Amino acid sequence: MEDQDIRKAGLKVTAPRVKILELLEKSPERHVSAEDVYKMLLAANEDIGLATVYRVLTQFESAGLVEKRHFEDGYSVFELSRGSHHDHIVCITCGRVQEFVDDTIEKRQQIIANDLGFQISDHELVIYGKCLDENCRHKKAK
Repeated sequence: MEDQDIRKAGLKVTAPRVKILELLEKSPERHVSAEDVYKMLLAANEDIGLATVYRVLTQFESAGLVEKRHFEDGYSVFELSRGSHHDHIVCITCGRVQEFVDDTIEKRQQIIANDLGFQISDHELVIYGKCLDENCRHKKAK
């Protein structure tokens, strides 16, 4: 399936592109940094450099295969484009990113836009907080 996705995006099928797209599709984490992808490649004994990972992810973003999310402190992650809108909540302690959809928030945003004389063309909601899981597997080593 990866080959087809890459071709449909107008990109040439190369081994690094296939491997990276495969990792993104199989990863239990939906939001990964370029460094995370690089570490996954190393763990899989793939010889693909960090510069190539950045280049491929940028190409995937331009082609619409992935979306890049910019979070606080310059923290950026990539997620596969799945065509459905969702918002994010980000832990400022461990960096965990959780997706959510809330119809009440979506309706309220539309009301606010209408009241202020705007038509929404796109939007992104990111909430920052601290996760309450004492045993969070995402916590960064100190």
